[in-house]
Formats: sequence, structure tokens, C-alpha cells
Amino acid sequence: MHSASAPILLQQLGAMLGWLDKAEAHAQARKFDTAVYLGQRLAPDMLPFASQIRIASDAAKGCVARLAGQEPPKFEDNEATLDDLRQRIRKTIDYVKSVPAEAIDGSEERDITIPMRTREAYRFKGEYFLKHWALPNFFFHCTMAYALLRHNGVELGKPDFLVVS
Repeated sequence: MHSASAPILLQQLGAMLGWLDKAEAHAQARKFDTAVYLGQRLAPDMLPFASQIRIASDAAKGCVARLAGQEPPKFEDNEATLDDLRQRIRKTIDYVKSVPAEAIDGSEERDITIPMRTREAYRFKGEYFLKHWALPNFFFHCTMAYALLRHNGVELGKPDFLVVS
């Protein structure tokens, strides 16, 4: 369970840091404020770029915490710059790295509850949670962040998404 979660999350979180670097370079080359990215959306009813990064972060830390039987750490959700988003990603990386493999391995049958604001909580067993909720949710928000940067002219390609460490 650890090898199917933490290394995958860490690789993609590292890739996201690279995207932010490229976004900053793109803005500097075209002489605009990087804060422009934070509110970008592909559709009016879509959450903005900063929220996509926040939710990807929450999905990563929530995944390993729940598999380990822990409460996920809470972050303030107040990032207002690319540097703030980088710091959040780095804090997420540090947390994911801090959860020992032995705390996650063997969690296939662990009961996982995902509280919801507008409906009854979702309940899963650990393996189902990892494969059918945590990783798809994480990658959805990573993909949205990537797409928003591409949509705004940042030169990202498939190798930036599929960074192999």
C-alpha cells in the first residue's frame, strides 16, 4: 500500500513544483504578475488554479494519513502567491515523507471515512479508497492545475507531467 501511494504522490508533487517554476519564468518573460495565475479557471463554475493546488495537496496528505490511520494535517488555505503554493507543496511532501511505510502497509482493509459537507460521509476499505478515491481525486486536481497553466501559455509538455525520478 505504501509503494502504491507515497512514491506516486511524491513524484507528482515534485512535478508540480517544476510547473510553478515554469509558470514563474513564463510570467517574468512576458512581464506580468504571477498572481494572475491564482484565479485562473477553465470555466466559470470551476475552482481556480490556487484551489486546484490546495486540493491536490489535501488529497495527497489525506491519502497517506487515512491509510496510516491518522488525522490529516490541516493547512490554512491562504496561499496568495506562487511561492506560497510552493511552500504548501513542500509541506505536503515533508508530511508524506514523514509517514513511515509500515504505518501504511497492511491498510488494505482499514476502514476509511471521508466526511462530506453536503451529504453523508463516504466509507471505504483502504485499498478501495486508494485506488478509486484518493489517487483519482489527486490526479484530477493535478491535471486541472496543469491544464490551467497550459491554457495560460506556460510551456509544459507531457514530460513535465510524467516526470520520472
